[in-house]
Amino acid sequence: MPNVTEKQDKNVLGGPLLACSYSPLTGFLRDGCCSTGPNDVGRHLVCAKVTQEFLEFQLRMGNDLVSPQPQYRFVGLKPGDRWCVCASRWLEAYKAGVAPPVYLEGTNETALQFVPLETLLEHALA
Repeated sequence: MPNVTEKQDKNVLGGPLLACSYSPLTGFLRDGCCSTGPNDVGRHLVCAKVTQEFLEFQLRMGNDLVSPQPQYRFVGLKPGDRWCVCASRWLEAYKAGVAPPVYLEGTNETALQFVPLETLLEHALA
């Protein structure tokens, strides 16, 4: 029987937080989900389906999401991959007009502290 006092992460729609991606394995905890905790300074909360434009923008901003970094169990991303993106990085891309689509059920409700729900809904995957 599950521990009823254990907090279950919620998504931005108020339901249970669903997995974002197991291949590539994402999440600050590398558990496939956009869960967060006190050590997640970047707030990897938004489950996004990355695009070429987003990856290029991030690279220009000094955030290389393409090059593999095995020491962090990071294989490098390609367009179409789902990834738990830092909420502030997603918002930065939104303001630049290159925000990738968002998987709402896999986006942590804590993202709403950074990005309005209406903005995420505009970019929701169908």
